[in-house]
Amino acid sequence: MAEDVRWVKTHCARMDHGGCALLVGVKGNEIVQIKGDPEGYLNKGYTCFKGRVSADRLTHPDRLTHPLKRVGERGEGKWQRISWEQALGETAGSLLKIKEKHGARAVGFGVGMPKGLEHFVLIRLANIFGSPNVIASQDVCHAGREVTGIHTCGFYPVADLHNPTKLMFFWGSNLASTSEEGQIYSQVGAQLKGGAKMIVVDPRRTELAEKADLWLQLRPGTVQALALAIIHVICEEGLYDKAFVEKYTHGFDDLAQHARQYSPEKVAEITWVPAESIRKAARMYAEAKPAALQWGNAIEHDVNLFDATRALACLMGLTGNLEIPGGNVNARDPKIMGLAPFVRADLIPDKRTEMISAHYRVIPRLMTIAPAFFRKAVLEGKPYPVRGYYGMCTNPMVAWADSRLTYEAFKSLDFVAVAEIFMTPTAAMADIVFPVAHQYEMNDIGHYGIGHGMILARPKVVDPPGECWPDMKIMNELGKRVSPPELWHENHEEFLEDLLKPAGLTYAQFVEKGYLKGPSGTRSYEAKGFPTPTGKVELRLSTAEKFKLKPLPEFTGFPEPDDPDYPLLAISAKSRYYLLSSYRWVGRLREKRPHPLVEIHPDTAAKYGIGEGDDVIIETKYGSITQKARVTDIIDPRVVSPALGWWFPEASPETQYGWRKSNYNMLTSVGKLGREFGTPNIKNLPCRIRKAS
Repeated sequence: MAEDVRWVKTHCARMDHGGCALLVGVKGNEIVQIKGDPEGYLNKGYTCFKGRVSADRLTHPDRLTHPLKRVGERGEGKWQRISWEQALGETAGSLLKIKEKHGARAVGFGVGMPKGLEHFVLIRLANIFGSPNVIASQDVCHAGREVTGIHTCGFYPVADLHNPTKLMFFWGSNLASTSEEGQIYSQVGAQLKGGAKMIVVDPRRTELAEKADLWLQLRPGTVQALALAIIHVICEEGLYDKAFVEKYTHGFDDLAQHARQYSPEKVAEITWVPAESIRKAARMYAEAKPAALQWGNAIEHDVNLFDATRALACLMGLTGNLEIPGGNVNARDPKIMGLAPFVRADLIPDKRTEMISAHYRVIPRLMTIAPAFFRKAVLEGKPYPVRGYYGMCTNPMVAWADSRLTYEAFKSLDFVAVAEIFMTPTAAMADIVFPVAHQYEMNDIGHYGIGHGMILARPKVVDPPGECWPDMKIMNELGKRVSPPELWHENHEEFLEDLLKPAGLTYAQFVEKGYLKGPSGTRSYEAKGFPTPTGKVELRLSTAEKFKLKPLPEFTGFPEPDDPDYPLLAISAKSRYYLLSSYRWVGRLREKRPHPLVEIHPDTAAKYGIGEGDDVIIETKYGSITQKARVTDIIDPRVVSPALGWWFPEASPETQYGWRKSNYNMLTSVGKLGREFGTPNIKNLPCRIRKAS
């Protein structure tokens, strides 16, 4: 008799930040089907294609299943299989040797976007080892919104799409293609069915733009100018929430006076958005109560991100849409272990002054190191030398701006260890590669520590192949070898129990519940004020002089000046079939998007003699790549949109899998950085195109 399918409830992970609840069908040790869980808190049964095929990641024949040691030159692609004991021993020995010679701060610990609890175990490992340097993507992802929110209103203001709202105002966010942290496309559909209006700000005519009541197709790199023009209209026409502004904001008169210079007519020339559309957007947003402003990762991709995020946070405050259901809320955590005790922040009291970023005086509360600063420390010894790197859940060779510089940095390091599921361009540059267990193969907790006030259960569904270990286990065992063993657990799964202890739950009981969520949207400011130095929403920053920040958001110019030799603007958009540089090797995903595609408007394509599917060379001042033309009118004729994250797992290991050919970050540079976060221009770049000969 055929073995029955058993169904396991879990949450999607490592495909994007979404967190859709899933039903996973299992036969023996094999996943046979994945579908959305109708009872899911976030998604109510919805899931995307990549979520439904996500188990394909586990069964690829080239998956890493044993620890490997480099035997050729670094990056040459020659390996020998070694034991776990040797892999951990050599890694620990190399890290301790660097620590002895240069100090603990000479080792960087690298992560990508938070994917699970391992992200915070890595921060713990760095802290206990004594290194203040966790190298992450926060310079271009999430921190811009989170940290700016904390400085403006005392918390990270999350769009509340769980309670009814009158209007959704999307800025560079396309939930129809890629979910954000806990924001799922099905929530948008439910709000629209409930009668909510929608405004979409995006250079591309996305699926959301198609459904919007108003689409503002702005010039890339001008978010802050558009937001300031909307502030101008709201202030000039008296559309702001007068009672809220009077009682709960600081610096309104200064902001209103400052915004006078950003008239819709003047800003229309900057942003390409007609003045009348700017006025309409301002009136729609100000007159809807509540209204949720959903800001996407795209607004964090140039040197002006602080101005952009500040202007949008001010918009929430002006309209009184903070801390109310259906507005932008402080999503407080449930009763769980706080971040500081989990990562043992107490063991590294001088972190703020010792981290590489302290030299560059970045914005307070940004506790990870921008890749631009990390590579300066590696290649130039500024502000001090960094000689080692341990990385997991990240692919810097493709993901960081200026990939050539990343290659040089990794070539020059004394030691590199990488934990991965599959051999990537970055893993190919390592001395030791650890094979990791992936989602469905380990017990995990999702959404911890990313400011959305919830945690999601991700129980183990099947056993991993070969000798794969969860990242948490690798770091728990490495930690015992590079620091006092008593600071680590006998079994890495005790981290899960630690986190849940304040809730009075075991991990097994948490899995039964599925998720925990804290309170939000409670108007707590009525009793306590806002958690800022003034106790109010700081439209003008009271700490500006102290921290050398701008008191008011402003538009000072385009991220890069116009250049007649590069007459087009290059942007990029995440693919619905991949997670940045991940999963080009998953067959059913690659079939959906087999080639890197550059979106080109039909008029532009005709001008340059380019047809659908042609190979196109895209050039900036910094480099050039080749991608295939996708001719489409969803973008402006003055803009092209190359695909992100491309490398070729089918290419040669000796060339680190073709990371140079189509990788968008061959077009970017770290020559110019935003001071607050160390952010380079990774979008909004002057470029030119031609048909490849």
